[in-house]
Amino acid sequence: MSLLPPLSLYVHIPWCVRKCPYCDFNSHAATEELPEADYVAALLDDLESDLPLAGDRPLQSVFIGGGTPSLFSADAINRLMRGVRERIALAADAEITLEANPGTFERERFEGYHAAGINRLSIGIQSFNAEHLKQLGRIHNPDEACRAAEAAVAIFPRVNLDLMHGLPGQSTEQALSDLKQALAFDPGHLSWYQLTIEPNTEFHARPPQLPVDETLWTIQEQGQALLADHGYDQYEVSAYAKPHQQARHNLNYWQFGDYLGIGAGAHGKLSHFDAEGQLQIERRHKLRQPKGYMDPSKRLAGQQPIPHDERSFEFMMNALRLTYGTEVDLFTQRTGVNFSEIQPILNKAYALELLDNSNSRLAPTRQGRLFLNDLLALFLD
Repeated sequence: MSLLPPLSLYVHIPWCVRKCPYCDFNSHAATEELPEADYVAALLDDLESDLPLAGDRPLQSVFIGGGTPSLFSADAINRLMRGVRERIALAADAEITLEANPGTFERERFEGYHAAGINRLSIGIQSFNAEHLKQLGRIHNPDEACRAAEAAVAIFPRVNLDLMHGLPGQSTEQALSDLKQALAFDPGHLSWYQLTIEPNTEFHARPPQLPVDETLWTIQEQGQALLADHGYDQYEVSAYAKPHQQARHNLNYWQFGDYLGIGAGAHGKLSHFDAEGQLQIERRHKLRQPKGYMDPSKRLAGQQPIPHDERSFEFMMNALRLTYGTEVDLFTQRTGVNFSEIQPILNKAYALELLDNSNSRLAPTRQGRLFLNDLLALFLD
């Protein structure tokens, strides 16, 4: 019998100081004092309920996202992590990430998070330009962004800086200036991605004037060259890392691994073998509203099996975001789908030169990365 995929844990803390106009995540403006103690207790109760789905697998990674997790005190994060460790084993080298906003930066708080076991900090900087930060609705200024980044690389062994490009009115020079300022801190990882207008956001209701396609293309080309010159490998569509600094938690998503999801609006994906030894895969999601989530009887909002005929697309939608793709053997292990079932689609992708014709890996060609949606569309049939 095949092994189950590696297991991760996603923890969602849904509060922000205010909602950014581009954000479509499950986040809620904090209009009153945060119920830290009650919410941590609810998270641990949620984890307790989901533990039977984990089997005897240890956690390879934990990701505390939001919202703005750095609104929570170091003491609250310490109680959360202590509770997690009491309930489920963590791998000896588990990566434990917390997302932070420079607008909530305090060096003592960062040190407290590190003492609580956080070994990777991901900072949502987005830009070092004051005008662009204002347009994006961010609560920090360039100086706070710099001080947060400087403290992070001094305190944490693994650091990610989040940057956007293609911002309203942004020139190529301004986009590259943001990137150069981020590179000056020498973080191990950079998430550098283009602003997109998502439904149900303020920007969707009142679209800003974004750079023209020619400018966006120039930013992308020159930015990628700059990152490569500084030793960063583009291992995923918008992720760049120094050697051995890839985001392990996100790699588990992209390689169709399993993950428990706890917190308001959190999603999980879990696999198990049925009595006949067939792989079954299920998605689960929790209630989005924080107050309702605190009620255990309302917490689980839905669970849906991933049908056999949808698994190929779901796997490829993740794995083909990776520059180097993934091992062929992983496909059947993680989906339960026989490789022969997708061979006709692969042949079509090879003929269109969207997929590398390799016996050992499923990886997009350069053309496939440029036209990823076209490549994925082949697997929808």
